[in-house]
Amino acid sequence: MNSVLHRFAVGALLALVATAASAQAYPTKPIRLVVPFPPGGATDILARDVAQKLTEAWGQQVIVDNRPGAGGNIGSELVAKSAPDGYTLEMGTVGTHAINASLYAKMPYDHVKDFVPVILVAGVPNVLVVNPAVPANSVAELIAYAKANPGKLNFASSGNGTSIHLSGELFKFMAGVQMTHVPYKGSAPALQDLIGGQVQLMFDNLPPSLPQIKAGKLRALAVTSLARAPALPDVPTMAEAGLPGYEASSWFGVLAPAGTPLAIVTKLNAEIAKWLATPEAKEKLSKQGANAAGGTPEDFAKHIAAETAKWAKVVKDSGAKID
Repeated sequence: MNSVLHRFAVGALLALVATAASAQAYPTKPIRLVVPFPPGGATDILARDVAQKLTEAWGQQVIVDNRPGAGGNIGSELVAKSAPDGYTLEMGTVGTHAINASLYAKMPYDHVKDFVPVILVAGVPNVLVVNPAVPANSVAELIAYAKANPGKLNFASSGNGTSIHLSGELFKFMAGVQMTHVPYKGSAPALQDLIGGQVQLMFDNLPPSLPQIKAGKLRALAVTSLARAPALPDVPTMAEAGLPGYEASSWFGVLAPAGTPLAIVTKLNAEIAKWLATPEAKEKLSKQGANAAGGTPEDFAKHIAAETAKWAKVVKDSGAKID
């Protein structure tokens, strides 16, 4: 019996040493960073920033793999069912890892049990943008127009369940207006139709909308964060614009499949956190309309738990549901 226990202990120790050695050598081949939305949106922009820095730091290519569909559920399911070896990661969002659990009647993955958080990368306010043809230069004017023309306004989103979608639902609920939701497979095609006038407004993540606002192709009426966005200092918050208590910011973070070795998660966290703490990263993300985050995997896990509870209430209050 003692001999059996001894062999078991030795085997366990050897496995632990092998895992530690493997993590120390990691990465030894290219890493796939899954973006559950199409190219051109905030998730994609931030993922490419992270991929570039990890590639530069480790000499192994980090490849961004866009897998859009079902409000981010398709790409997230792919990562959840991937080997937990550190070579398949996800740039998750408030939609994929907080909102969808309450919004969708059936989910193809468990956003807590099937993942291990690595690091919160950035927080991003959403911005209420309208096509310049819409006769509204403020939130108050938009609400007045919507009430005078019930059902005439269509609001775009990057997909069902995204913070962009829920920001619109929250606006409808709090402002008491009727608008029709038009979901797209990502922010880029939604913005294209918004600029073209096929839809009238959108609560977009700030990074992809910012160039269109500065070019005069879209009119920004308010940001959805509690504080004004440094990238748009003259644009009021929704609360300042007449809807006190309105807040619906987005966030983005790296996650790995559950069971990924702690040493690999720690190594990923340390490298990304080191970059996020640099003035270069803070400036780059700020220009994109994002705020650099950081912290430990445990910090990110707590953030996900708090955001899940918060958005569950928003979903319930707004009445939004997807079968």
